[in-house]
Amino acid sequence: MTGAGPVGVGVIGAGVISNQYLENLSRFPDLQVRFIADLDLDRAAEQAEKFDIEASGSADELLARDDIEIVVNLTIPRVHVEVGMRILDAGKHVWSEKPFSLDRESGRDLLAAAEAKGLRVATAPDTVLGAGVQTALRAISDGRIGGTLTAFAQMQGPGPESWHPNPEFLFDVGGGPLFDMGPYYLTSLVNVFGAARRVTAVTNTSTATRVIGAGPRAGTEFPVNVPTHVSAMIEFDGGASAVIVLSFQSHLPRVGVVEVSGSEGSIAFPDPNRFDGSSMLWTRGASDPVELEPVGAAYGRGTGVVELARAIRAGVPERASGELAFHVVEIMTRITESAEKGLPVAVESSPTRPEPLPADWDPTTRTL
Repeated sequence: MTGAGPVGVGVIGAGVISNQYLENLSRFPDLQVRFIADLDLDRAAEQAEKFDIEASGSADELLARDDIEIVVNLTIPRVHVEVGMRILDAGKHVWSEKPFSLDRESGRDLLAAAEAKGLRVATAPDTVLGAGVQTALRAISDGRIGGTLTAFAQMQGPGPESWHPNPEFLFDVGGGPLFDMGPYYLTSLVNVFGAARRVTAVTNTSTATRVIGAGPRAGTEFPVNVPTHVSAMIEFDGGASAVIVLSFQSHLPRVGVVEVSGSEGSIAFPDPNRFDGSSMLWTRGASDPVELEPVGAAYGRGTGVVELARAIRAGVPERASGELAFHVVEIMTRITESAEKGLPVAVESSPTRPEPLPADWDPTTRTL
């Protein structure tokens, strides 16, 4: 169903992350959440009551409704594509939590299915649409650092098992620092430089097992099935390059580092895992940096859903597109492949780099 008025939204997955989504989706006037589904029907009903959603139940019940245009997929990563296919088969657009897919083959299949049906697949992280990163992107677009040349991105720490009560999935296929945190940093870099064309990477793993440090299962040992440190060089179309370091094995924490240098200056982004935060701008000949306070919307998860809804109604591409998200997945899988082969590996997909949001873009304004 399309037309005037709010876009009908359904949510599949009533777990912890749904709280952040529903808090925002419920206050964006261009959206109306009409159903929440979960395998645990009681949990779905509790979330529906908490956020004043009119109905809850199973995914089948949600997908059968004709007043829902976009389905927000908050299921676990390994079924993101499977659930996304069901949503498309029901004739609805998809917004999915990250990662878009765990491999290139299933990601391509999802994109192809959406194209064949004339539907959209958009994907988190939508932190890149927040005021923090968008302010930095607008500064680059305005030429404040000249032509972009290089970047450095870094996220490192000891790993989440010290505080997460159930951390095994973060050290299994589809996890690790690359798939868990990489999408935030890589999505920002692709928004700066456009498509990547080649990666060269090394990885390693500090220990074969880890121990849960918090919660009722504290002291439980579990296996580590993915690299816990990744270092990569990424080459982009046009000749720019970036170095990225992602690690769950550093005892010196550093998070949120994205630094972009151009011919006339350098800019340090705010943490790409956040929707807000200031940037710092250094320009040629200046003795001190300039702080760029964030301008725009910083409401949190769900921002990308309203941007998708407006894009659908306007008939224009959405910014957090499946095309871009698949490219990030390909970069991550090519990084893994490069590290295994000990050779540079080409990246084949080539998404369109989104334009920054206008500074006055506001998801809390009614436009539809």
